[in-house]
Amino acid sequence: MQRLSRLEPVSGTIKQDAHDFIVEEITESGVVLEAGKRYTNSDLNMESSPEGKFSVFVLQKTNWNTSQALREIARRLRRGIKSTAFAGTKDRTSVSTQLCSIYGVKSEELERVHIKDISVNGAWQSEKGVRMGDLLGNRFTISVRDVSDPQRIDDIAGELRGAFPNYFGSQRFGFRDNNVQIGVAILAGDFERAVMDFLTNTNLETNGESIAARKRLADERDFKAALDYFPRHLKYERLVIEHLSRIPTDFANAIRKLPRSLTLMFVHSVEAHIFNEELATRVKQGKTGPGGVDIVCNPDNFGFPDLSTVHSFEPDSDKESIPVARIVGYDTAELSNEEVALLDSMGLTRESFKVPSMPELNAKGSYRAMLAPFRDFSHAHEAGISKLGFSLPAGSYATVLMEEFIKG
Repeated sequence: MQRLSRLEPVSGTIKQDAHDFIVEEITESGVVLEAGKRYTNSDLNMESSPEGKFSVFVLQKTNWNTSQALREIARRLRRGIKSTAFAGTKDRTSVSTQLCSIYGVKSEELERVHIKDISVNGAWQSEKGVRMGDLLGNRFTISVRDVSDPQRIDDIAGELRGAFPNYFGSQRFGFRDNNVQIGVAILAGDFERAVMDFLTNTNLETNGESIAARKRLADERDFKAALDYFPRHLKYERLVIEHLSRIPTDFANAIRKLPRSLTLMFVHSVEAHIFNEELATRVKQGKTGPGGVDIVCNPDNFGFPDLSTVHSFEPDSDKESIPVARIVGYDTAELSNEEVALLDSMGLTRESFKVPSMPELNAKGSYRAMLAPFRDFSHAHEAGISKLGFSLPAGSYATVLMEEFIKG
C-alpha cells in the first residue's frame, strides 16, 4: 500500500516474541485494560447484577487468538463457543487484554479456570453480555529489534502528525491471501469456485501435509476420499468436504457449513480491498485531507473518528474534522469512478452485495475514516531495541501504522 510518509522506513524485526507486541483494550468509558491488573465492574463504569445470566470478564492471553482462547474457556466450563462474546479481536502473537463475556456461567466458576497463558483479570455477573464493537480502541506497546536508524522513527512520527492511512491490514485478507477471491466468487453467485478456492488454494500455505491434501483434492475432486486424507487441523475445510461427500454438487449449502462470521469475512474482504485501493490512490494524489474529500466525521471525546457524525465537508466549519470514505455495499448511494472501475474489474456491481440465495451475507455498506489518528505516541531506544507506544481507534491496525516506520 502507498505510504503517507515520504521518509524511507527503517529496517527492524517485529513480533519476534509475544511480549514484543502488547495490546491493551480501551473500554467505552476510556479505561485502558492494563496487562497484569485486576478490575471490577465499578473500575470500568459498568453495571453488575448478582442474578445476571452473563459473566463479563477481563481476559488476558499470550500467544492465543481471541476465538481460540474463548473456545477453550467455554470447553472447560462445558459451554459452547456461541455462549461467548468479545468487543474486538486481538493478534495471536501478542500479550493482550480485552473485555469478554460468557452466558450461563457464574463469575466464581470462571475465575477458577486455569489455562496456560490465559488469565481472568476480574469477572462479575451482568444482565447483558459484551457485544462486538463495545470498545473505543486499543493501546499498543511494540518492541522492534535490530533497528537500523532509531532517529528516523522520530522523524517519521513528526512527519505523520498523528495520523496514518487507515488501510485494512493483511489479517482481513486471510493467511493464504485469498479471501478476496472467495468473496468475489460468492458475490458473483459462483459458489463452486468459492468452495474450491477455499479448499484447494495453496498460496502462502506452509504446512506440507495441507499443501499435498489441497493439491490432491484439486486434481481428483473426490470429496469422500478427501475425508480420509485431509488434515484434522483443517476443521473448517473438513466441514465443507463432509457435506460435499454426501451431496457433491451442493456448493452453496457447503459454504453454509462455515461459521457465518467467516463467510461474512470473505464478503467484507472485497469491500476492504476496494477501500484500500481507493485510499492508496488518494494518498498518492495527496487527496486525504479536508478540501480533497467530500465527506468527513467529527472526532469523539477521545479524539477518535465518530462515524455516527458523517456529513458533507464544509470548508468553514470542518477544519478539525476527519476525512471519511465509503465502504461499498448495496446501499451505497453514490459510487466514485474508481469504485465503479474496481467493481467492474472483478465482474461485480453495487447490486452484487445483495446475495439472493444467501441473504445472510448481504453487505449494506458503511463508512471508514481515511486517516486514523494515533494518540499518545512514545518512542524509546535502548540496546538495539526501539519500544513504540500509541493508541488507535477500534478497527485500525497497528501493523499498518508500523509499516510507516519499519520495512516489511
